[in-house]
Amino acid sequence: MAIKNRLQGLLVISVLLALSGTFPGCGSGDSSAPSGGTENIVENPGEPNPAPPPLGGSTNECPQWPEVTVEYTFLSANRPIHITHAPDRSGRLFVVEQGGRIRIIANGGLLATPFLNISSRVSNGGEQGLLAIAFPPGFAQKGYFYVSYTRLDGDSVLSRYFVSPANPNLADPGSEQILLTVVQPFAIHNGGLIAFGPDGYLYMSLGDGGAAEDFQNNAQNTNSLLGKMLRIDTESGPSPFGIPSDNPFVGENGYRAEIWALGFRNPWRFSFDRATGDLYTADVGHNRWEEVNFQPASSGGGENYGWNITEGTQCFESFFCDRTGLKLPAFQYTHAIGCSIIGGFVYRGSDSPCLEGMYIYSDFCNGGVWGMKRVGGLWQSELLTNTQLKIVSFGEDQGGELYALDIDGGIYRIFTP
Repeated sequence: MAIKNRLQGLLVISVLLALSGTFPGCGSGDSSAPSGGTENIVENPGEPNPAPPPLGGSTNECPQWPEVTVEYTFLSANRPIHITHAPDRSGRLFVVEQGGRIRIIANGGLLATPFLNISSRVSNGGEQGLLAIAFPPGFAQKGYFYVSYTRLDGDSVLSRYFVSPANPNLADPGSEQILLTVVQPFAIHNGGLIAFGPDGYLYMSLGDGGAAEDFQNNAQNTNSLLGKMLRIDTESGPSPFGIPSDNPFVGENGYRAEIWALGFRNPWRFSFDRATGDLYTADVGHNRWEEVNFQPASSGGGENYGWNITEGTQCFESFFCDRTGLKLPAFQYTHAIGCSIIGGFVYRGSDSPCLEGMYIYSDFCNGGVWGMKRVGGLWQSELLTNTQLKIVSFGEDQGGELYALDIDGGIYRIFTP
């Protein structure tokens, strides 16, 4: 029977946890915040979203909010912050360690030799470090991949590396090709996740650059890449990368053409629903609201998610603000529930059919694992289990099964009993 923290009868959109001042971007809320409570959810006045694909299992087979198990795999890494798979049918998982190494899980074990070690190039600590790895479509034939990291001067870097021709479990640290560098004014709110979308383009999330309230106005500055979601063509465009011709601001004066969406504070984690192509972005809040933003696959981009005009659906540090043209979050919750949202994935695996179509996420400050889905056309969320973990990231394997990472080292599998 699902844990009784259900958010019932709520006209809400979607809620996720906030990352702000400490790794991975925690808000200024109390890290010992309670785990739930319906009084913290508010109605989202934004437009309704299209109906989702049907959830797996009938009502006779599955509870609406199934309890999940978070099981230790008996594998650990050194401050792991990203986990993903390569699209090569090898079954391998790649675990990114904040300090600058990437480890491989193969045949149920963690290989002793790192896939890549660039520790000498990485600024490691707080919200900085080696942050993510992404594999392009056709990786098995191409033999290269991408990483996002903070270099020693504090700036964000997007680079391409090549796999050793003699060993598929070893990359060449000397093969780096830098595609993009972004100057970071502060050591917080850097974002840094990268992932290929279903359109074959590379997406990269960048925070507003830090210092509390985005006093530099980076998130709303369309000449800056900070506080944005980028979309670039790394596979068919010119060197170092191309701009997709259908990016929303191509050819517009005063806009960087790389921008896909704007108005983010610290979009630490985003993911695409592998079944629908919809994009979910969890944006860490300041000191009141954590939020999940939803972009349907049909979107042409260009959404402005509001920061620092709004925090969640509310005007930021003002009773009144102009919300014209802003895309309000699908779901939000207050710091009475958590303080640092960790975005996850829509479950599309086969081992836990009762989770089918449900978005799974967590909060760094209290370790709860929540599910989110639309019920009767409205977004709702419920606590699926409590943990004592400091969950910092989620990942999918090749088959769509979910994993969670504890910043203290543990690698966990998520499933329904």
